[in-house]
Amino acid sequence: MAFPSPASPALRYASRHPLFSFTCLKPPNLISLASSSHGRRSISISTPSCCSSASPLLSLPQNDHLLEFGRGEIHQNLPKGSKVLLKGMNYGELQEWVQSHGFRPGQALMLWKRLYGDNIWAHVIDELEGLNKDFKKMLSEHAELRALSLKDVRTASDGTRKILFELDDGLVIETVVIPCDRGRTTVCVSSQVGCAMNCQFCYTGRMGLRRHLTAAEIVEQAVYARRLLFPDIGSITNVVFMGMGEPFHNIENVIKAADIMVDEQGLHFSPRKVTVSTSGLVPQLKHFLHESNCALAVSLNATTDEVRNWIMPINRKYKINLLLETLREELKLKNNYKVLFEYVMLAGINDSIEDANRLIDLVKGIPCKINLISFNPHSGSQFKPSSDERMIEFRNVLAKGGCIVFMRFSRGDDQMAACGQLGNPGSIQASLLRVPEQFRVALNTGT
Repeated sequence: MAFPSPASPALRYASRHPLFSFTCLKPPNLISLASSSHGRRSISISTPSCCSSASPLLSLPQNDHLLEFGRGEIHQNLPKGSKVLLKGMNYGELQEWVQSHGFRPGQALMLWKRLYGDNIWAHVIDELEGLNKDFKKMLSEHAELRALSLKDVRTASDGTRKILFELDDGLVIETVVIPCDRGRTTVCVSSQVGCAMNCQFCYTGRMGLRRHLTAAEIVEQAVYARRLLFPDIGSITNVVFMGMGEPFHNIENVIKAADIMVDEQGLHFSPRKVTVSTSGLVPQLKHFLHESNCALAVSLNATTDEVRNWIMPINRKYKINLLLETLREELKLKNNYKVLFEYVMLAGINDSIEDANRLIDLVKGIPCKINLISFNPHSGSQFKPSSDERMIEFRNVLAKGGCIVFMRFSRGDDQMAACGQLGNPGSIQASLLRVPEQFRVALNTGT
């Protein structure tokens, strides 16, 4: 089938319905980008059946402006060929699997430590030193250690590394490692190929959603980054789920991956140094706070529903007041826990002194910190970054109002490795939403 022109019925449908939801209740028509047997990409519109592998909590709006290219499957720990991916198992599951093949639980612990600890981070069977011969033979026949293939590493002028990984199906994800001269090095992992949220300031959002990542594919990003870069930059101390994708749209695999990362016998990241970010999926946010001890970041980016409805369409489903009231109530149940609010500064859109004062009022009663983020321009971007002077002025208003506030400037932007710059949208992209009239001057646009 020939690839469609921009005027094709399928793409006209996509432009009229730029937000496709993923729900087990009433599966909508989705645009599926698939490869034919001849390797050529084709496009079709299909109605998926109710997907039993989807999280029962997952229910996104059907009439808002989110976009999924492909069915956005939640890939579980499926065999790689006839072999099982070990990094898709938590320790309890690995122990059961090892015992099911007739070996002692102690062998599972030794294997776990070689996958995640002892500075080994094994990728192949030959690197599993110290395991008995029969156990290694069983593993070579039934297990796969590696979930990703290294495609490229790009180094920015400030030392930030962007790592491109190829998946088994040929799709590519991006992971970023950010060194810091204060002894902290952060790996920013992806949770999806693309993203369905269609945030207007985010380059990844232009892709739509190709598919969810498995727990193994998420964990492997942190493992591979440690293995690859340890000789150059030392230990990676922090993990942020702020790469490609909306982590809470892939909630079960994200929680599982985070649990593997904080296991004391393995990668042993502190739960407070593993931060999962969300655009504001309220049911999944509750689930995360109940099930995980890891840190939470909420990408807020606006102080009114009018602005947030435009720049973050998920707000049409979960309004600012609902999101913040949920946090206010849920955090009463957690001790010594602060949510991090992320606020991307967009010149003339959300950076006024009035916005700063509204933000102070909005977060009252919520234990929190606020991170002001410099917007990172990208191809096709409508927005401009706020000036450093405006960011400092905005910060000072927040600080005077009693907020704990930080400023985060661009890292890795000369290699498209900065916040909001990841991904490769290709020729079919999510639609840009109509700019509210009062902001057209700020964007120098008439539409």
